[in-house]
Amino acid sequence: MSLRDQLRGTGVALVTPFKKNGSIDHEALHILINFVIEEGVQYVVSLGTTGETPTLSKEEKLEILDTTFTSVAARVPVIIGIGSNNTKEVIKEIESFPIEKAMAILSASPYYNKPSQEGIYQHYKLIAGATTKPIILYNVPSRTGSNLSASTTVRLAKDFANITGIKEASGNMVQCMELLRDKPSDFMVVSGDDALALPQIACGMDGVISVSANCFPKDFCAVVNAALENDYTTAKAFNNKLLRAYELLFAENNPAGVKAFLYEMGIIENVLRLPLTSLSEENHNKVKEYMTTLSSTKPVHV
Repeated sequence: MSLRDQLRGTGVALVTPFKKNGSIDHEALHILINFVIEEGVQYVVSLGTTGETPTLSKEEKLEILDTTFTSVAARVPVIIGIGSNNTKEVIKEIESFPIEKAMAILSASPYYNKPSQEGIYQHYKLIAGATTKPIILYNVPSRTGSNLSASTTVRLAKDFANITGIKEASGNMVQCMELLRDKPSDFMVVSGDDALALPQIACGMDGVISVSANCFPKDFCAVVNAALENDYTTAKAFNNKLLRAYELLFAENNPAGVKAFLYEMGIIENVLRLPLTSLSEENHNKVKEYMTTLSSTKPVHV
């Protein structure tokens, strides 16, 4: 079975819960993992950028992976995020992390350096050569400062057998459609934009790696699962219910929005590591207001 078949649906980019003193809250992470799995996500992504990985030490990353694998207990696949703007460091982490327990590696395109398309290609070429584990590319220009083009993605997919998918978060629908048109048939393409996941699945994407699925796993999975089954009446109804949530989740920074929601749900403390800060009081109040509507709001036509 291809990676595309195994990961069809909703993956969740897990946040990293912190205690009030700034240390990692492993108990809260365990509770969060159980919550999202019980509510229906198909797989989890540990050490993605939503997990504030730039602020984590290597030792903390290994501890998070240990908690993640223990808590998941093989119920769903685990994807490990390993990315950097230093190619050699990515390879070092691949060699030292417990990737044998994971289904695949998610690796963000190099940030800040603004490499050319050839530089991006050579970066992933070395990563692909450092492991036999499947690699999922991650294109998120708003964070990295450079775009992984559709043509470079297709080139990588065709040249390296273990580059088997991409999380596409450019927000450029034309680029997404070009990628879906030109990619190899077994190459997985998932959305990295929660608010665009529905139309992107309609264009042919295989699902989404989501931030929203931390706090709204059941409803967000309902959007994705219905869309994948071409039931767009149901998908649109659940998506309409979550539209305001998408706005609040990304109103300031990620993961400030999702951590505010999870705090109001009693799952984690509302703590981020600098340079990120918690949601402003104004937007946090909007989160609380939205939460009060959920118990009485049901999707229309479902």
